[in-house]
Amino acid sequence: MQRTSAANAWLVIPKPNAQARARLFCFPYAGGGAFEYRAWSPHVPHDLELCAAQLPGRETRLKEAPFTRLLDLTKTLAEVIAPYLDKPFAFFGHSLGAFIGFELARQLRWQNLPQPAHLFVSGSRAPQLPNPEKPMCHLPDHEFVDEIVRRYDSIPQEAREHAELMAMALPALRADFTMNETYEHAEEPPLSCPITCFGGVDDHSAPREHLEAWRAQTRSEFTLRTFPGGHFFIKPERAALAQIIAKAFEHTRHGKD
Repeated sequence: MQRTSAANAWLVIPKPNAQARARLFCFPYAGGGAFEYRAWSPHVPHDLELCAAQLPGRETRLKEAPFTRLLDLTKTLAEVIAPYLDKPFAFFGHSLGAFIGFELARQLRWQNLPQPAHLFVSGSRAPQLPNPEKPMCHLPDHEFVDEIVRRYDSIPQEAREHAELMAMALPALRADFTMNETYEHAEEPPLSCPITCFGGVDDHSAPREHLEAWRAQTRSEFTLRTFPGGHFFIKPERAALAQIIAKAFEHTRHGKD
């Protein structure tokens, strides 16, 4: 299967705005797609253009082969978003998306392209920390699904009982977990942009000490904010998150003006 590199396949922009003063690129958690961030759109200021990454293998790109190596993905994403870096921009990523945003920022630095004004990461251990969990991407389907539910309290029971739905979702889920479990952090200088980290107080997959460790990845300011809930606290807290991100990003941009 061929992967398309067209930006209109890779980026979902719920409210295109040529007059926007800045852009917020959002990256999905494992198995997720751009649909999650459509719901953020009403909570984002009109002059901040939200651009949700739509990765191969899910939603509108279900028939495309998903990536299984994180750095291969971020190299491609750098090419895709390069034309969109003509305005100040920030990255937000949850869980696997946090690693995507982080490594994409480093990829842009390697290529001497513009850097994000702010990196927002959520629900993820810092990249320099080893993965405390045993690999699961190789498990048989039923064990793989059970392990996702155990670790992240995700995949509703009604979805698990829908064989056709699970057959469509599993390839992207397995590919994304392969990306996460084969990722090897390389030591490099910290990023120059501020990092704001979000977490759920009951998220056992990303405890506070693992969130705090993101501090080492920036030469600028670091902020940690926690919310009630587990790994998917971002769903009920989407309005608050979007507003906090917009405010912090605005402060960052004004600080650079």
